[in-house]
Amino acid sequence: MPKRPNIVFLFSDQQRYDTVSGYGAVPGAPLGLTPNLDALAADGVRFDLAMTCQPVCGPARACLQTGLYPDAIGCTVNDRALPPDVTTVADRMNAAGYETAYVGKWHLASQNSFASPPAPDTADYKTKPIPPERRGGYRDYWMAADVLEFTSHGYGGYVYDGDGRRVDFDGYRADFLADRAIVYIRKPKEKPFFLFVSWLEPHHQNDRGRCEAPDGWAERYADYEVPADLSGTGGDWREEMPAYLACCRSLDENVGRILDALGETGQLDDTLVVYTSDHGCHFRTRNSEYKRSCHDASLHVPLIVRGPGFRGGRTVNRLTSLIDLPPTLLDAAGIAVPDSFPGHSLAPLAADPESSVRDEVLVQISEAGRGRAIRTPEQTFCAMLDPADGDPDLYREAYCYDNRIDPAQRNNLAGDPAFRAEREALRVRLAETVLREEGRRIRILEKQNPDPKFRS
Repeated sequence: MPKRPNIVFLFSDQQRYDTVSGYGAVPGAPLGLTPNLDALAADGVRFDLAMTCQPVCGPARACLQTGLYPDAIGCTVNDRALPPDVTTVADRMNAAGYETAYVGKWHLASQNSFASPPAPDTADYKTKPIPPERRGGYRDYWMAADVLEFTSHGYGGYVYDGDGRRVDFDGYRADFLADRAIVYIRKPKEKPFFLFVSWLEPHHQNDRGRCEAPDGWAERYADYEVPADLSGTGGDWREEMPAYLACCRSLDENVGRILDALGETGQLDDTLVVYTSDHGCHFRTRNSEYKRSCHDASLHVPLIVRGPGFRGGRTVNRLTSLIDLPPTLLDAAGIAVPDSFPGHSLAPLAADPESSVRDEVLVQISEAGRGRAIRTPEQTFCAMLDPADGDPDLYREAYCYDNRIDPAQRNNLAGDPAFRAEREALRVRLAETVLREEGRRIRILEKQNPDPKFRS
């Protein structure tokens, strides 16, 4: 039996793909913002059209930990715990003889913890140690908090170890989490390991309403090129972008430190390293907050994989989804991928970048309204549930973009009579995709009147 690789999954929070300079887009490329990620891609595989399947923190994490769409397991919004009976990726790794380790933000233990009065299934671990049965199967090393932004700030805070003991830190949060990951990487082991590192950066600090960069770093990025989807809009990107970019640079430096630790311990070439994010960030230009929309600013995430089967500096310009990463991890570990998984291993794409694993990405949308969207190579189409209808399967066309001529998605074609035939085809395609991926039959009504050109 061939040697099974270690797996290190490096996960940022709310990071736009265009902050990774190797993608050649602004603002990342002119700043050379991510030299370590660029080097990882140069020796691995960079996926240029990677999309989230749910642009909200908790639901996206539920997808990655279980291999299932969030709606299938009841994790449709934040503050929902993984069901106790679901088999996770870590469970499958444990059963196959892997060590399993987790560092950072978990966000999948508390249940209805903000409900007032408390709901019958309320469980509040936002600032408490998470019991082993709520850790998604991670058994061998644990250094985490359920809602990391409630237990820490950019500088200082605490997490909990595997015995439920509080571990305080004073330094920069992203550095501390990388330190804890490196401690685990350097530990002697007799088995291959699966390590998941979940940073909070560059997500804003909720209780302070801003991104928190390392001291003095935001000033380095005060001068940047504005992405086309933000230029001339409202939102808070003018105030937040320098610190946001500095957070991304900090993450890149910590990626470099983790890769150095793997190299120094002789484990790098035997390790599959994955870097991605849960969703992007539109800086309050598409709705009242930062994501939860069908736009590429919310959906398009970085994805770089380097390790056995993912080498050679290849670029894949085919659609991929976060739902594809659990089967990719299991496939790399030599573990059978369950038939219930809707995703596809990306190994065939890494071997042949001209092949394809999917023709569209299905996106489940929640919290800012319940919706379904598809992102195809050429178009984005979204329908939203109208609560006034009272029919859980009746949606209304809400957004439609031609990404070929409008890559910044500034012109919503929903309801546009000149685009009627294309919109009708996309309504059919979205309904067929939902039926195939979720087993649900939905109806989508046509939007009658076009929206004014986007100027938010």
